[in-house]
Amino acid sequence: MGVIEVKGVTKRYGEVVAVSDVSFDLGPGVIGLLGPNGAGKTTLLKMMAGLLLPTSGYVSLFSQSLRGQPKLYRRLGYCPESERLYEYMSGGEFLTVNAQLQGLSNPEEAAGNALEQVDLVKEKDKKIRAYSRGMRQRLKVAQCLLHDPEVLLLDEPLKGADPTQRRILIDLIAKLGGAGKTIVVSSHVLYEVERMASQIILIHRGRLLAFGDFRAIRESMDDRPHKVSLRASDPKRLAALLTEKALVSGVSLSGEELVADVTKPEVFYSHLPQVALDAGVRLTRLVSLDEDLESVFRYLVR
Repeated sequence: MGVIEVKGVTKRYGEVVAVSDVSFDLGPGVIGLLGPNGAGKTTLLKMMAGLLLPTSGYVSLFSQSLRGQPKLYRRLGYCPESERLYEYMSGGEFLTVNAQLQGLSNPEEAAGNALEQVDLVKEKDKKIRAYSRGMRQRLKVAQCLLHDPEVLLLDEPLKGADPTQRRILIDLIAKLGGAGKTIVVSSHVLYEVERMASQIILIHRGRLLAFGDFRAIRESMDDRPHKVSLRASDPKRLAALLTEKALVSGVSLSGEELVADVTKPEVFYSHLPQVALDAGVRLTRLVSLDEDLESVFRYLVR
């Protein structure tokens, strides 16, 4: 059993089904919660955080229900997408007050550590009203790090951050996941999740479409060709040989580049070097065009 277990969870609002019969187990590491706007990501996160009760099914944290067990909340950090910040306070004051409310033994030290983690130490005395959107996002993440929780649920933590602030948060989330924390990050920006997450939960219209390592999911999609881009010294000859040896199901040429449709990637990759060597063709580029998170997402929501 994982750190977080979601079993047959459904959430209804009258006739509207926001989440429908979703199940998965999560262990340590960074997990990307993906889906289009309105897919049910926030509703699912709130149920995982114990803020919403499922209509049916259950959610457990460390094999226990969160409801009615305040001690479990000390092992959890939740960063909502919406903002609830006291703008007349400075960032440092805001975190210190939050640490005091949580009953931490040294609120100032906890606030300082959290500010350092999100790289806001220099802005700790600035009023929150003067913070940029990206700084506010980092402050929200710092707030949920105050008590050093084992589990982090982050709802769109990169939204509104500039490229530098995104890098800071991505690096931090990846580092925390590597240190053994269980982190669920919701987003609809695929390439950013790919930089942080080892696994994905993909939901669409409230239903679970895929769960697991996105490369393994892509490799299991054998009903359509994989696309591979190659740049070679003699692309026409290489294309003819690959077709002749039935290593590709189709090719397209553009200058020195060819794009191959590959139905059996393991056979293609194992034979390609020898084919190129025997033909005297020099390969200068080899890139899979669809072994990324975006291709998985496009394929599954289609």
